[in-house]
Amino acid sequence: MKYFRLLFRNMKIRLSSLYYPIIQYVIVLIFSIPPSLIAQYKAEVKIYNGVPSLFIDGEPYPPYAYMSYLGEKKFYGEIETAGIHIYNIPAYLGDRGINSSSGIGPFRPPIWIGDNKYDFTSLIKDFEEIINSDAQAKVIIRLYLDPPTWWEKQNPESSGHLPDGNTFRQCFASDTWRKETGKVFQDVIEWLIDSPYYNYLIGIQPAAGDTEEWFYHPNQFYCHNPVNVEAFRKWLMNYYNNDTLAMQNSWNNPTVTFNSAELANTSDPEIRMEWRNSTQEQNYIDTYRYRSELLIDNICYFCKIIKEITNGKLITGAFSGYHYWVTDPRRGHGALAKLLECEHIDYLSSPNVYHRVLGEDWPPMVAVKSIQLHGKLWLAENDTRTSITTLLKDRSTGIAPPGGWYETSVWHGPQDMETSVSILWKNAGRMLTAGYGGWWFDMWGGWFSDPELLNVIEKTQQYHIMYPQQIGEKMQSQVLVIVDEELSFWDASLGRLSENILSNRFPLAKTGAPHDLYLRTDLDAIPTDQYKVIWLMGILDLKDEEIIYIYNWRNQGITVLWTNGNGTKIYEKTDREFFFSEKFKWSDAQLRELWKRAGVHLYIDTDDVLYIGRNWLSIHTVIGGDRTIRFPFHAQVIDPLKEKVIEDYTNSLKINIAPKSTTLFRIDPY
Repeated sequence: MKYFRLLFRNMKIRLSSLYYPIIQYVIVLIFSIPPSLIAQYKAEVKIYNGVPSLFIDGEPYPPYAYMSYLGEKKFYGEIETAGIHIYNIPAYLGDRGINSSSGIGPFRPPIWIGDNKYDFTSLIKDFEEIINSDAQAKVIIRLYLDPPTWWEKQNPESSGHLPDGNTFRQCFASDTWRKETGKVFQDVIEWLIDSPYYNYLIGIQPAAGDTEEWFYHPNQFYCHNPVNVEAFRKWLMNYYNNDTLAMQNSWNNPTVTFNSAELANTSDPEIRMEWRNSTQEQNYIDTYRYRSELLIDNICYFCKIIKEITNGKLITGAFSGYHYWVTDPRRGHGALAKLLECEHIDYLSSPNVYHRVLGEDWPPMVAVKSIQLHGKLWLAENDTRTSITTLLKDRSTGIAPPGGWYETSVWHGPQDMETSVSILWKNAGRMLTAGYGGWWFDMWGGWFSDPELLNVIEKTQQYHIMYPQQIGEKMQSQVLVIVDEELSFWDASLGRLSENILSNRFPLAKTGAPHDLYLRTDLDAIPTDQYKVIWLMGILDLKDEEIIYIYNWRNQGITVLWTNGNGTKIYEKTDREFFFSEKFKWSDAQLRELWKRAGVHLYIDTDDVLYIGRNWLSIHTVIGGDRTIRFPFHAQVIDPLKEKVIEDYTNSLKINIAPKSTTLFRIDPY
């Protein structure tokens, strides 16, 4: 059947979907082949040259996609011309918007319109627009699982219970919600399998909660539903191995039992600028752990449905684990390590952090090296504003409430095309050097509809194909950063203290040297021989084995930094130790000096944003000017934009770069 697909797509035949069922029926009759096997892609994630990579029909495929909430044939056509053939489309089981605080409406009509009643009009329309624009289209559906209003009214016992007695959407602990939504989810997938659109489908991303990102909606910060309390108690029994005394000692409460334990009041507005006391507030820590793991269990549940029904032919993914940016523990993103153990999920994603200014790094919201360590593909959501970005109200009617959040400055892009091009190249440089992919998120449509911007998208796709994928062994990072995704659990300020430490994410990219970021839970699995600096950043208390690690590293000549709730301690390889009280934030100049003392190779000595890895180098600058790049090896240096070798054998490169620009080089070490 693969040959039928290739025949139609190589001939670029663009038939109306009305003809596809007829063609499929004829093929089924002649060859006695189940409809679900007709011309179906097989998408999967496998390790390829050192990183998890997208494979389609057994061949590596560039992991770059396009998405728009509104979706227009014109923009689909532009993206197809740029060489992108993967498209993300939104779909909604319910009739409510993705953000319960802003008042935004849904971007599509609901699919789930009653008990065992469905309306697939929105999926048909989206597929038609895409496949009529691109005969090679490969589609990932982002399916939003929050329930319709009628379901909430019909199932108050399975909805979120608010302190005032009202209900709100779903209770994530409800088996009824999970099973009924799972049945609907399965019905949707089976409809897709029996439709002509299954031929174009490569993945489904289950989404739920606030902004589709598996956040708890603010109204769900403290769900009073008894099923939530019961689920918490079962979680406690498992966590404490059914040992009541262990829980009582941990909670410092001799009267609490597994039958009487209550969730901590995480909707309490009290904000204290201090770290929680483990001897008095362990109930808060356990509550946050439970709530985070509950979301993970749901993600894995729905991904498993996809894998089982499609016999593993589709990739699955989710937004989750935003520990490096979202520091409010009530949002539920503190159990990424558990999700990485789920065999049913293939990729994870987040937007780039929302400190969207020129001259700064926009890293992912998670420790991507841990994602890759566990064999999962990382896909960045590049929702990058440009100088031609428009407001939602100017592109649609009836979705965004007038004068609200969707008209604020966060939705405005830079003033000029020069800056817009620079930041898109910065997105591209980060993906290429780190070995991951992403989608260009054209939220309301038209954000990238300019030849200069489309050129960046097209070239990024081409570079992935033209240049062989390399591990880049000679440009491995010499700086390792370890973070604790549970840091915010201990933060009684609801994230302010945590952010004070994690804001080091910005100067880290401007030291002139790359760094690797991992979760604390992966410490045992990380080879540390390549590193000259290891920074335990935001780890409040060390475990016994971590103390041993520190002294072993120092004996190996590695400089260790430990930033906790009191400041930063530095263990130098010379056996000297320094403690900087209340020192949580470091400038790029201070870190650069520490790196030099530790023997870390600095590629540049300026505060430009530098990405280097996998035989790519990217420099993003505000002020521009002369730069000297120094390599710890001899290499051929290629300007891929000009397709020109600028140095054939060198360990030093002198260049002049323009202000507000991003420069990309291909580096091939000898």
